[in-house]
Amino acid sequence: MANRASSGANGAGAAAEPTSPVVGLALGSGSARGWAHIGIIQALEEMGVRPSVVAGTSIGALVGAVYVSGQLDDFAAWVRKLTPRDVFNLMDIKFAGGVVKGEKLFGFFQDGYRNPNIEDLEQRYASVATEMKSGRERWFTRGPILPAARASCAIPGVFSPVKIEGRWMLDGGLVNPVPVSTARALGADVVIAVNLNAQLVRAHLSRASREQARRQAESRGDIGFLERALAYFSSNYGDDDGDDPGLFDVIANSVNIMQDRVTRSRMAGDPPEITLNPLLPDFAFMDFHRADEAIAEGRRLIEQHAEIIHAWVGEAEPEPDS
Repeated sequence: MANRASSGANGAGAAAEPTSPVVGLALGSGSARGWAHIGIIQALEEMGVRPSVVAGTSIGALVGAVYVSGQLDDFAAWVRKLTPRDVFNLMDIKFAGGVVKGEKLFGFFQDGYRNPNIEDLEQRYASVATEMKSGRERWFTRGPILPAARASCAIPGVFSPVKIEGRWMLDGGLVNPVPVSTARALGADVVIAVNLNAQLVRAHLSRASREQARRQAESRGDIGFLERALAYFSSNYGDDDGDDPGLFDVIANSVNIMQDRVTRSRMAGDPPEITLNPLLPDFAFMDFHRADEAIAEGRRLIEQHAEIIHAWVGEAEPEPDS
């Protein structure tokens, strides 16, 4: 269904004019796997599909916020350069409502990226969060965009909750991990959903990432960094012969399991027209330094689904001659 017909102004007898459907993106939660959102958005734009609606949860809210504010390419260039040490240095570990307070990371975004009001943007945008006291789902569609995205990223026990409008907010993945319903409410006719929870993450720093961190630390003689990083983020949890799970293991894997179940339930009741499931089986919770792999997987998915995407949204119109 590439086009919809609109009724003519002169009644039923008027000729129907084809109009393009409103395309919406529902960008799901999934921590480091969320860098796949970048590749998906970039590839969609390159094939001439520019979503009019972007709804995001957790990492999807962050990537979506950077995209609709016109800063995605710069952001992509930055995340591609991240190392395990960079990731750890952005974590302000204070155990204040969560292992990571989040002020250092989002202070970096506030300093380095524009923070427009959502209502002033060309595209419609919503960040999905969870109100801690009531458990209600909250959509932020007005006000500064970065605090709205930050509220959606407050993973319980990991990132500290955020106070907005006098109420504490938690990660939107608790109630709506892939916000298809939000995209539809904002006017999307065709929803492209990105589900990062199709595969559960069993550890929060993968074996490959631990080895990379170890090699980098040894090359610098920075054993202090290595010890701190592995103490917080490494584990063999998920292996039959691994160590007992630590606090971070229990929190991260509990959230992943819950989000997987909620995603299945909500998407069964309100399925999108197109579902993209990035395949990143070795990606773990804190593998933010592996952006190249995730972005490439996002691009691969768009290439794989190009035919069905065009069937729903139509072919891109050619650029006019200069």
